[in-house]
Amino acid sequence: MVSKLLNWKGILILVAIAIVIGSLYYSNYLAKKIALDERRKIEHWVEAVTEVGTSPTQSNLTGRVLVENSKDIPIIVVTEKDSVLDSRNLDTTRITHDPDYILQKLKEFKSQNKPIVWRNPFNIKENNLVYYGESKLLKQIRYFPMAQLIVVFLFIGILLYAVSITNKSTQNQVWAGMAKETAHQLGTPLSSLQGWVEMLKETAGSEKIAIEMNKDVERLKLVSERFGKIGSTPQLEEEDLLLHIQNMVAYIKRRAPEKVNFHVKSNVAGELPAMINAPLFDWVIENLLKNALDAMEGHGNIDIDVKNELTQIIIDVKDTGKGIGKQSIAKVFTPGFTTKKRGWGLGLSLTRRIIEQYHKGEIFVKHSEVGKGTTFRIILKK
Repeated sequence: MVSKLLNWKGILILVAIAIVIGSLYYSNYLAKKIALDERRKIEHWVEAVTEVGTSPTQSNLTGRVLVENSKDIPIIVVTEKDSVLDSRNLDTTRITHDPDYILQKLKEFKSQNKPIVWRNPFNIKENNLVYYGESKLLKQIRYFPMAQLIVVFLFIGILLYAVSITNKSTQNQVWAGMAKETAHQLGTPLSSLQGWVEMLKETAGSEKIAIEMNKDVERLKLVSERFGKIGSTPQLEEEDLLLHIQNMVAYIKRRAPEKVNFHVKSNVAGELPAMINAPLFDWVIENLLKNALDAMEGHGNIDIDVKNELTQIIIDVKDTGKGIGKQSIAKVFTPGFTTKKRGWGLGLSLTRRIIEQYHKGEIFVKHSEVGKGTTFRIILKK
């Protein structure tokens, strides 16, 4: 699925590049053609005005020729000393209120096109220069590829986002389906085991075995319940958060090496009520503690710091293990990512889903340093 998505991305990018290059080439071709046509129009106007001579109707004729041949092209006529003689197709309001407007446009026109020399029939001793700018059509042609580029990349971005969301949704459905199927498959043997445990309780000399087996059965029931809740909307209830953390620490501590020390501290003296789903939240703490144990070589410290603040509860799980490299920190919650020789890389992915989607909280790597340890932070809103 990932390789297919990457292939689609590559194809879309190549198509976008081809469209943009084609548009740039064609737009540049049109721009040159229109620019050449506009220069010819100005040249024709200059020729027409030159041929008019000193006819009494020359002023009106000049205006008509100018309007007909260059009605969309801004023009400024100046002497060889840059004294403005005439201007056409400029903003008349700006000319009236801003004395520097024509000079600014003249500077702009000089940077755009070479002037056309006009031998003034009224003053043969001096040549006039005709400067002209770009018509609205030419400007639109020049800026069209950039607008098209923006539209193309917006379209590709939206398409890739939609594909990514669809793939993520499909992936979530697959994980949820697997989890529910696992819970379903565990149901039958669990029921059978419960029956055998009850029989053992009634058998003389097997009471202790039955008690220990019952603990494992209850544990399996809890695991099944956790998997059964994945993919559905779990109900949140007010629970003593600190008590749940302490219980999970006690559970993991019994199964941890003796040289691993656990410490739980909090700024709360008594209970710490919070809206959680107990089985799923316990799963989160269990996953973090197991990851901390896996990161340590049989010795070190695991510290759980719980802070009750005004609008949120902060839980820091810190270990003195091998730490996480900077290049891997962004990937730790990605499904399938793992640094272990065994494992599916789903623990932290499910942990994030439980905290962010079900409890509307946050979980992230607060700090990690290779060889010194890692701190995960959970933030639950009140």
